[in-house]
Amino acid sequence: MIREKAMSANAAQSYEPAVRQATADGIVTLTLNRPAQVNALNSAALEALQKALVSVAADASVRVVVIAATGRAFCAGHDLKELLAGSSEEAVGDLFRSCSDLMLTIQRVPQPVIARAHGIATAAGCQLVAACDLAVASDEARFATSGVNLGLFCATPGVAVSRSIARKRAFEMLFTGEFIDAATALDWGLVNRVVAADRLDAEIMSLAQTLLAKPRAVIAVGKRLFYEQLERRVEAAYSLASACITRNMLTGDAHEGVRAFLEKRKPRWQE
Repeated sequence: MIREKAMSANAAQSYEPAVRQATADGIVTLTLNRPAQVNALNSAALEALQKALVSVAADASVRVVVIAATGRAFCAGHDLKELLAGSSEEAVGDLFRSCSDLMLTIQRVPQPVIARAHGIATAAGCQLVAACDLAVASDEARFATSGVNLGLFCATPGVAVSRSIARKRAFEMLFTGEFIDAATALDWGLVNRVVAADRLDAEIMSLAQTLLAKPRAVIAVGKRLFYEQLERRVEAAYSLASACITRNMLTGDAHEGVRAFLEKRKPRWQE
C-alpha cells in the first residue's frame, strides 16, 4: 500500500508542490519537485521539507526517510533569484536560517535519513547530501560547493561538508568551487555508496531494508548519541556513551538480541 500526497508552503501553488511525499512500508520519500529550477531550495521547499520531517519524527510507523529529487539533478543549492530579491539583511538571513534549521532537523529526527543523489548537488544541495545520515549516489552524480565562484562563500554548506569529509578535502571543495565526481565523493566519504543510475532506487531500497530490520528504538537512541558525542571532547563523549549503552542494555530489545545470538536464532524485536 502506497499513499502519496503533495505539500507546498503556498496553497495557491498546490498544483505544483515544492516537495512531494510518498509513504510505503515504513519508508517516507520526500522528493524535491522543482525540476525547472534544478530543485533549488526556495522558501517553499525549505518549509515543506521542515514540516514533513517534524511530522515524520512523531510518527512511529515511519522507520526510514529518503530525500530524493525529480528531473535531471538532485539540487542546485539555494534559489539565487529569491536571494537576490531579498530586500533586507533580515529577509536574506531568514532564508539561510531556515536552511540551517532544516539541516539540524535532519539530524534530530529519530529515523535514519538517506539522500538519493543524482545529477548535480551544489552549494546547499551538497550541504543537503552531507547533512543526511547516509547518501547513495548514481555514478553520474557530481558535487560542489561552488558559491566562491559567484562571490558568495559557501559558509553554511561548509558546516555539513567539513563534518563529513577530511578537513583538507573540505577546504579544497569550499575554496576552489570545483566539482568532484561520484567516485571521488565516495572515496572522500561524502556518500556511502555509488551505483549505476538504473540501480539507484534498488540500492536505496536495499539499504533501507537493512535499517528496517533493526529495532526502531535502538536506531533512534543510537542516532541521537551519534551526533551528540561528536560535538564533545573524548572524555565527555565516553561518559555520554557509557550512560547510553547502560540504559540500552537494560531494555527488552537488548535482552532479546543477546539471547537470540546465544541461541543462534533471529531476534524478535519489540517493534
